[in-house]
Amino acid sequence: MNPIIKTLKDLNISEDKIKELFQTLTENPMMAMGIIGKMGLAPEKMKEIMGTIMMNPGIIKEAVEELGLDFSAVEKAKETFQNNFKK
Repeated sequence: MNPIIKTLKDLNISEDKIKELFQTLTENPMMAMGIIGKMGLAPEKMKEIMGTIMMNPGIIKEAVEELGLDFSAVEKAKETFQNNFKK
């Protein structure tokens, strides 16, 4: 199991909320931050998750694929974000 998904499940985040988070991440990464905020994760757990992602960015792709979502949407959202940021 993907370490991010495992950590969220260990924190009693429901499968539906986890899937909602990653679905939103694939569509609009900025909105995903709002969902994370509503999950009420303790700062140390959030730091742990972010550290895992920073050490292995590919873990996001693994989680998206494990949940049966389309990773190409993440790449499109990333490209859109970067293009808007450059303006």
